[in-house]
Amino acid sequence: MLYPFLLVTHLLAAIAFIGTLFFEVVIWHNARQQVAVTAQTSADQAIAVRSRKVLHGVVLLLYGAGISLAWQHRGVLSQPLASSFGTLLSLKIILALSIIGHYFLLAYWLKSARLTTTRASWIRRSILGHMVLIVILAKAMFYWHG
Repeated sequence: MLYPFLLVTHLLAAIAFIGTLFFEVVIWHNARQQVAVTAQTSADQAIAVRSRKVLHGVVLLLYGAGISLAWQHRGVLSQPLASSFGTLLSLKIILALSIIGHYFLLAYWLKSARLTTTRASWIRRSILGHMVLIVILAKAMFYWHG
């Protein structure tokens, strides 16, 4: 009974996380160029503050549910190359851990005042790419059997 709840929680959190990144990378990045420079800065700051507040909870739900779901498949994960499901799930986990690594890198850049606009854009695009691959792997896990 717990598994379906975890699965839906994980899915909804993933949608929120990917949707936020999609907005920032695909929509806002180009739309901001049509806004006055002073408004761009204000809007960038407002979006960043709100995104951080919302995403902290979303990420906790996403990773919490993900860890709980992975625990349900610990038998498969003990031999990840024995099945396509285990291999794909392991790849999903590696990509999810890479996203955490991205956030550590982001925190380092912020703390050391090395975060440039180019780096911020790169890291958002990279995380979005990781998330898209994770979604593809999630679907593939249930279609590629063998």
